[in-house]
Amino acid sequence: MIEVKVPSPGESITQVQLASWLVKDGAYVEKDDEVAEIDSDKATLSISAEESGKIELIAGEGDTLEVGAVVAKIDTEAEAPKKEEKAPEKNAPAQPQEKEEEATDAEKSKNTAKSEEPGQTKPKEDSKQEPTEKDTQTEDHSSGLHVQITPLAQQILQEKGIDENELKDSIKSMRISRSELESAIEHTGSAAQQPKTAQTSLWNGERETKREKMSTLRQKITERLVSVKNETAMLTTFNEVNMEPVMQLRKKYKEEFVEKYGLKPGLMSFFTMASAQALQHFPYINAQLDGEEIIYHQYADIGIAVSAPKGLMVPVLRDAQDMSLAEIEGQIKEKAGKARKGKLSLDEMSGGTFTITNGGVFGSMLSTPIINPPQSAILGMHNIQERPVAVDGKVEIKPMMYIALSYDHRIVDGKDSVSFLVKIKELLENPVNMLFNGTDPEKALMGL
Repeated sequence: MIEVKVPSPGESITQVQLASWLVKDGAYVEKDDEVAEIDSDKATLSISAEESGKIELIAGEGDTLEVGAVVAKIDTEAEAPKKEEKAPEKNAPAQPQEKEEEATDAEKSKNTAKSEEPGQTKPKEDSKQEPTEKDTQTEDHSSGLHVQITPLAQQILQEKGIDENELKDSIKSMRISRSELESAIEHTGSAAQQPKTAQTSLWNGERETKREKMSTLRQKITERLVSVKNETAMLTTFNEVNMEPVMQLRKKYKEEFVEKYGLKPGLMSFFTMASAQALQHFPYINAQLDGEEIIYHQYADIGIAVSAPKGLMVPVLRDAQDMSLAEIEGQIKEKAGKARKGKLSLDEMSGGTFTITNGGVFGSMLSTPIINPPQSAILGMHNIQERPVAVDGKVEIKPMMYIALSYDHRIVDGKDSVSFLVKIKELLENPVNMLFNGTDPEKALMGL
């Protein structure tokens, strides 16, 4: 018998919350199987079985536990259950023949439909039509049970080798509770009284409430957001970008890019590259306060905000200033995937110098993103919308995006924040300039 204990998620973390069990009590687990998920104030981590055996769960979901606490025990002497061999389906050989018969029936149905020309009167003896595109109806006259089977459902039944009459018998034998019956009667009565255009609701009609304990991660996010509002002098400045050049570039080279790298060039990659270059021109945006000192970073570790099931995760791209567009895209895809699965490590989310967040994927047109401490600024992307803009004295329709920079005014002046956004705008509207680190290509050629 061995004990399963809460691992240490990192320094300074003494408590975690048991988010969920991934196995049932008494189940047989293999070595290295993930058995539980725990939430710390920084990330969601998993606990794995150190040995194979039968597991006994001790802690419950939602419990707050100390690091090192025993959450389960594994009986290593328990025998592994024998794997049952799947028996071959009895009706499997008959399926091809059934499908052929069905195909023949379908052809007959089509031929019948074709033979009925407009204006012709169908003979009385042909009044019973075979099922066509409409639902197949199965009726049990003895019980009054009327079952409708859609073409898709028919196909599934055929693939599973189940006869329609067997399904009907199965439905007849289902047990309906009193509450379900009353609910069905109530629904039937109300449906008859209400017009067909009545609005449907995702709620069940009951005025109920639900209480749920806040996860450790959500509690920490709450504390950090409140502290940012209370402890920083946060302001936001805005600009807009004509996204046509970037969109045309992506469209022009998309197939070649996918063929070479196996990735689609995303908008976030362009913004990351532009930010990495712009940060080199505005060091205060990439700095942070530490007491009475300012720490300047000579590198761009850019965090990409990702919406995950358990909250906002911000994986960090290290040394983004040295990455190509393909390398940035690959890193974003990998880390965003891990974030959504809750597989990010603490190291992958720590130490960022600047953050980018994209509310546009949810339809946001304009917002004020909140700083990710101890960083000094965050760039907000938004939805792309076609709007009329003035181009060389003429009004043209262009795909425009509002961009926002929230910054800590204690360290970043208004001039730097505005100039930083202008630099981002220039790089995105002339993406070829990114090849020369934000310098005009002609000037770079002339060594100016």
